[in-house]
Amino acid sequence: MKVYINGEFFEEDEAKISVLDHGLLYGDGIFEGIRLYKKCVFKLNEHLERLEHSAKAIMLELPWSREAIAEAVCETCRVNEVEDVYLRLLVTRGKGTLGFSPKSCSNPQLIILSDPGPFYSAEYYEEGIKLITVPTRRLSTAALSPQIKSLNYLNSILGKIECQHLGYSEALMLNEDGFVAECTGDNVFIIQKGQLLTPPSSAGILMGITRQTIIDIAERLGIPIKETPLSRYALWNADECFLTGTYAEIIPVKEMDGRTIGKACPGPLTKQFTEEFFKLNSKDGVKI
Repeated sequence: MKVYINGEFFEEDEAKISVLDHGLLYGDGIFEGIRLYKKCVFKLNEHLERLEHSAKAIMLELPWSREAIAEAVCETCRVNEVEDVYLRLLVTRGKGTLGFSPKSCSNPQLIILSDPGPFYSAEYYEEGIKLITVPTRRLSTAALSPQIKSLNYLNSILGKIECQHLGYSEALMLNEDGFVAECTGDNVFIIQKGQLLTPPSSAGILMGITRQTIIDIAERLGIPIKETPLSRYALWNADECFLTGTYAEIIPVKEMDGRTIGKACPGPLTKQFTEEFFKLNSKDGVKI
C-alpha cells in the first residue's frame, strides 16, 4: 500500500518523516481512523470536522482546507485501488527542536495510511468477545479532553497490555470515579429491558463516529436511548452488550470479568443494529 505524505505518495518502506518531528518525540499531533466501504468513505465530513476540532484544541493550525484533506483521502484510496479499507489520517506538529515548546516546529505533516485488514477475528463478530476490567483508568476530563484524538495513546496501550497479560484481547477501562468509560479504542453500549444505554461524554469517553451512528439508528427505529453513567454491575447484568468503533465496527460482548452477559450472543437488538449499520455504511459518505 502506498502512503500519502504532504501531497506525495511513497512505498511503505520509503515513507519517512524527521526524527525531530514532535509527533514522534512527544505524541504532538492528531489523527482520525476512517473506513472506506464499497468505494464510499464513510462519514468523511464528520471525521474531518472532528479532526479540525482536535487541531483547534491543541492549537495546531492546519495549512490545508477540509476540501483538500478530503481529496487527499479519496486520492489515497484511488491510488491504492481499494474498495474496502481502513484509513489512518495523521497530522503531526512537524519538525522542531528538542523541548516541549512547539514554537520551533514548522511544516506539519499530513500522512494517510491504509490497511485492508482483516481487523478482528471473525469469531468475535459471530460469537462475541470477552472483556476484563483493568487497573489503568481513563484520563480525567479535568486534565485533558477525551474528545482530542491525539497521537499519544499510552493510556490505552497500558490497558491493552494489562488485559493481554491476563489472556484477554480487550479491556474495559473505568474513569477516575469508578464508572465505565470505554474500552482501549471502542465505545460501550448495553441493552437493558429494551433500552439502549451508553456512557455520556462526562464519563471520559471519545464521542465516536460509529457511536453516534448507532444512536441515530436507535432514534430512527424508535428504540429508547439514554446516555447515563454505567457501573460494572450494570454491564454484568445487561441483556446485551456491544462495542463500537471505526476499526472494530460493532462487536458483541459475551462475557465480562468472568460473568456471562445475556442469554444469547449476539443478542437480537445487537444483530438489528449491525444489520442497519451495514445497510448504511456504503451510502452515508463520499464516493471516491
